[in-house]
Amino acid sequence: MFDRLSRSWNLVKASAGVLVQDEELLVFPLLSAICTVLVAAAFVLPALGLGALDGLRSDGGGISVLAYVLGFLFYLVQYFVIFFFNSALVGAALIRLDGGNPTLRDGLRIASSKLVPILGYAAIAATVGLILRSLQERSGWLGRIVAGMLGVAWTLATFLVVPVLVSRDIGPIDAVKESALLLKRTWGENLIGQGGVGLVFGMIFVALSVVAVVVIVFAAMSGSVMVIGSVAALLVIAFLLVALTHAALSGIYSAALYRYAMGAEAGSGFDGHLLQQAFATK
Repeated sequence: MFDRLSRSWNLVKASAGVLVQDEELLVFPLLSAICTVLVAAAFVLPALGLGALDGLRSDGGGISVLAYVLGFLFYLVQYFVIFFFNSALVGAALIRLDGGNPTLRDGLRIASSKLVPILGYAAIAATVGLILRSLQERSGWLGRIVAGMLGVAWTLATFLVVPVLVSRDIGPIDAVKESALLLKRTWGENLIGQGGVGLVFGMIFVALSVVAVVVIVFAAMSGSVMVIGSVAALLVIAFLLVALTHAALSGIYSAALYRYAMGAEAGSGFDGHLLQQAFATK
């Protein structure tokens, strides 16, 4: 357990080394977050204003066809935005790992050149998401468990889809197949146990939450509106920075693991031995 935690921390530090060289990579997850909020508002606010959500259920109490259509469109646009900026992040990270000096324009250029594959992958992900959501709603607690397990399997199988799409001239279906093949061939069940980035940031979020509660209590005891407002603003910024850093490091990490899986060197800022451990099979 301690070896896994240590390895996870070393991988985060190695990814952070790349991020330190290109701090502007944080802009990509920030733009993604802003755009996803705007997309959600574009779907939800008009629906609420027009009362469109009132008639989403059919007479039998189930979800109507209109609800599924709107749900699919929402998933499609959201996933497209997320995958677009993630492709920009991964593309820029690959340039850095190859020894280059990427810019924001480089990342956006790479993502823009892959608009059609990204849209196709978004459509696939939206379909899967809608199916899982339907399974959750129609099958009770058992359906939620099954849908959760299928969701985890889908996430693992598609972990390298974006690096594949960015690096190769193939379609989304072939990219999904390639990602699943790379997972089966190199990681297997060790992805969760030895990947570690999510575990480390989960611990950081928990620690930050505890600190936030303590700070808010002391701020409230002061009785000063200015102090409370300032503390709240600082905490929001802190959580946002941690979330953006997590997203950026995950993109860098996926780019490095893809290069390693394809037989390339670990790349700038990465310890090849640590990556070899991440790919170890039992």
